[in-house]
Amino acid sequence: MVTPNPTPHVHDDACSTREGLCRTEDLCRKPSYQAYKLLKIAFTLLAVFVGLDKFFNNFAVWELYLSAPFNFLGDPLKTMMVVGVIEIIVGIGIWFKPKIFAYVVAIWLFAIIINLILLGNFYDIALRDFALALSALALGRLSEKYDCCGASCHNPKHHHTPTNNPPKV
Repeated sequence: MVTPNPTPHVHDDACSTREGLCRTEDLCRKPSYQAYKLLKIAFTLLAVFVGLDKFFNNFAVWELYLSAPFNFLGDPLKTMMVVGVIEIIVGIGIWFKPKIFAYVVAIWLFAIIINLILLGNFYDIALRDFALALSALALGRLSEKYDCCGASCHNPKHHHTPTNNPPKV
């Protein structure tokens, strides 16, 4: 005899139902969801901080990494400031719409790789940026599954309460 499971079925596809995985604490235990959150936070912070630094040059002298074909304003300092504004916007975009902006980041990183190769130097940075581009693509794929959830692992109102058992008062 099969005993019915009192726990509601949890869907593997997080976006298939808001009453399913998106609103359970089980979501927060899934390694794929944890990877999604980690990548989302990391790329948001990275883009915003690096974008801001284009104005201050504390992390690097960014103009040294700009090839002539990518110097679209003719002035490396001004070009990098425009790049900084774009990176800040993209960082904010990743936070709110990772399904879209993760792919923007990947394309952006591939453009940086081409820029570095054109300089004929900084191949180590180009290789690192290749790994970051692959990570951005992974964020994009994970966002297709988890971006719709809006669940918070630390907010009890998002935790699932089975519909057949009302919450205890």
